[in-house]
Amino acid sequence: MRSIPRTSIVAALFALFLAEVSFAQAPARTVDVSTFAELVTAVRDARPGTTIRLAPGEYRGNLHWPNLRGSEGEPIVIAARDSANPPVILGGANGIQLNSPAYVELRNLVFRGATGNGLNIDDGGNPDQPAHHLVLSGLQIRDVGPAGNHDGIKLSGVDDFQIVDCLVERWGDGGSAIDMVGCHNGEIVGCQFRHRAEIPANGVQTKGGSSKVAVRRCRFEDAGDRGVNIGGSTGREFFRPRSANYEAKDITVEDCTFIGSGTPIAFVGVDGAVVRHNTIYRPRRWVMRILQETQAAEFVPCRNGDFSNNLVVFRVSDLRSIINIGGGTAPGTFEFERNHWFCEDAPLREDRLGLPSKERGGRYGFDPLFVDPANGDLALQPKSPVRNAGVRPPAAPQ
Repeated sequence: MRSIPRTSIVAALFALFLAEVSFAQAPARTVDVSTFAELVTAVRDARPGTTIRLAPGEYRGNLHWPNLRGSEGEPIVIAARDSANPPVILGGANGIQLNSPAYVELRNLVFRGATGNGLNIDDGGNPDQPAHHLVLSGLQIRDVGPAGNHDGIKLSGVDDFQIVDCLVERWGDGGSAIDMVGCHNGEIVGCQFRHRAEIPANGVQTKGGSSKVAVRRCRFEDAGDRGVNIGGSTGREFFRPRSANYEAKDITVEDCTFIGSGTPIAFVGVDGAVVRHNTIYRPRRWVMRILQETQAAEFVPCRNGDFSNNLVVFRVSDLRSIINIGGGTAPGTFEFERNHWFCEDAPLREDRLGLPSKERGGRYGFDPLFVDPANGDLALQPKSPVRNAGVRPPAAPQ
């Protein structure tokens, strides 16, 4: 048998090396699609750095993509080709379901009419390997369910995520606009949530061991019974991490606007949460609740909430009480500071609020002078007496 010269082997190996380097350094690829079949093929063939652009039109829901993975600096992006005329993912049990994704971005898509969840993202049932580094931006999700525990966006075991400038309206009447189970290191910014107040739904829910999640500059308009459910009630097998002894920890809700809802804020099995600089207008049963729905012995009592610099306008005729405190909680660990309270239909003093600890620096009885509350404009008039409470103006660009 004739031997292959060593120089030929070296040359072949070098050529293979150059090919691998060339592939690794290949420029990002953009794929335009206009049919359901083209979309399925484009996602199947996507690699880190691929952007898939959907033409306007309707695409059948029930899209299921496991292990869709970009890389750091080279995400896989699925987006509208024309953000002013976005494509519609129509129907399906889930509009889109992603199992174990990483470095994926969904931008400017519309989801409508899913019977289960509009968008479902999870860790594939492996709590030790969360889905991670996801961006959901400019999504519109409507008419999910409509009855039962069905969510606009369902996240289970997702870390390092951003949900930005999304609209969710009319999700399942027993579900959440955004439901998080065992999610960590995420933020929800500039989103809008609209539904009805007389249903047991939530706007945003963080439970099942969720931690380090921030909800900022969002607007809740009758977003179910609980606007933000900080915590909740979760089966032990669904916790991430499994060892968590709280439903939620280190959650922040700030600079949000709440109109209606049974209660805008519910602390439920929480071990530390900050609710600050929010504007709350005419809740329908309570301003807030402190509850303990997960009763296992190893769980900490609901504790260590901080409610500060909020602007709260209410009517006694609407409410059962300012605050509802359930058994098994530690209400004395909650702190109240520098909130501005105004009762529209009766004077109300500090000692009649029923807070579980004495408020520091609160203000009571001064009309905040909203611009046009009847039409939802809760900006403050220039002569408003409110100082350092309610939603803060956006920071000026640097």
